[in-house]
Amino acid sequence: MSTAGGNVPFTARVKDEQEKRGSRGQYQRKEDATGWPDTVTPDLERFIATMRSFYLGTASAEGQPYIQHRGGPPGFLVPLDSRTLGFADYGGNKQYITLGNLAENPRAFIFLMDYARRIRIKLWGRARVVEDDAELLEQLSRVTSSAPERCIVFEIAAWDRNCPQHIPQLLPAADVESVVNDLRQRIALLEAENARLSSLAGRQA
Repeated sequence: MSTAGGNVPFTARVKDEQEKRGSRGQYQRKEDATGWPDTVTPDLERFIATMRSFYLGTASAEGQPYIQHRGGPPGFLVPLDSRTLGFADYGGNKQYITLGNLAENPRAFIFLMDYARRIRIKLWGRARVVEDDAELLEQLSRVTSSAPERCIVFEIAAWDRNCPQHIPQLLPAADVESVVNDLRQRIALLEAENARLSSLAGRQA
């Protein structure tokens, strides 16, 4: 249970809005009963291990928000301990907005979406850039073939799982292509068998 309770995602102003719009009671009951998780549970760890992408939210000191997509093979987002995630940072368009934001405001947000299973996970926390740590860099880049430039470490303050409402069910193209290829091979075998049986029946007629 998070020691911060609902104060990480739910500021006083957010709670005022919930009270005004009629949803404060249900969230207060959740906070009183179980609080907000702030550790990597076995279920969350298994979920993270399947992720091929996520969105990282940061903001400048003035509050200017920015969201950046991060992608990689399953396992590229790594639980380092019960409260910490990490991932390797690779060269991109060299805008460095995320790095600049984290240099002056460590608050960050990770949004994980599994479209196939219609699951979304939200994680609030703080992030920092780690440079010149060869051991950590090697640990966070084991599933990739490219050379990373640095690491980003995310410390979890609270996380939540949302309902699947309004999430479109989408499937990764690679997974679909694999199934389609299997079906094509099966169809080819059946067509060949059908042709063989038709030829055999023609000779017997």
